[in-house]
Amino acid sequence: MRSSTILWPAVAGFSSINLPAALVLLLSIVIGLLMVVVFRYTSNQKAIHAAKEQLKAHLLAVRLFQDQLPVVLSSYGRILRGTGRYLRLALKPLLIVALPLTFLIVQLDRRFGWVPMSAGQPFLVKVRANGAEELAGISLQLPAGITSTAPAVHIPADSEVVWRLVAEKDGAYELSVASGSDAVSKNVLVSPALRCVSPERLHAPYWERVFVSGEPALPGGVIRSIAVAYPPRTISFLGWEWNWIWLFFVLSLVAGFLFKSMLGIEI
Repeated sequence: MRSSTILWPAVAGFSSINLPAALVLLLSIVIGLLMVVVFRYTSNQKAIHAAKEQLKAHLLAVRLFQDQLPVVLSSYGRILRGTGRYLRLALKPLLIVALPLTFLIVQLDRRFGWVPMSAGQPFLVKVRANGAEELAGISLQLPAGITSTAPAVHIPADSEVVWRLVAEKDGAYELSVASGSDAVSKNVLVSPALRCVSPERLHAPYWERVFVSGEPALPGGVIRSIAVAYPPRTISFLGWEWNWIWLFFVLSLVAGFLFKSMLGIEI
């Protein structure tokens, strides 16, 4: 009975974790394990171990002979050279780990970084044109289920026109923005679930679009971008509100160091 009383707060705390927090926790553990395993098999473990031992020896020399200036200066020089050697040994595996991890974070951010709209929740749609003189010719065509709650607002200084809309029910909608005879579309997601969200569709190179858009590039023309003002997601974990990327980095680093110690991997 006593052990059950002790364990109950931990079990209750874990059961109260919401779905996004639970998924980020699970992903962090898996990624932490994969990172140290990849580091293990792409690095020279013996050379890294030797470099770390040499650094420890030089640091110890600084402490033991701190009253002997030539020895201290010589040790500091060896520490600098040893640090450079260690970083050189660690750079290749770190790059191998970092490149796919960056791509994974970009993909996950579309699910964890933004909250889909809720039915009945007003939201803004911003359209940016090539110039302020083209704003008057831009119009917005709404699908069934979405209505406008205010007149369009033109912002010539930013070459933008803004609409305030609201969705009557959950669903995936497609807005159409027209300028003369040309029309382009932008999807809007209204859902209480954890879904993949694309906040913006724009005319830009891939390296600019990859961080904010999950949709094809806009064709060249009057319209430069169409953005839906999805609210950013915060995740409750251990009594704090987290941006999911910070939570992911903290948890994956903790998991990585734990697996490093368990598997005896030099990092």
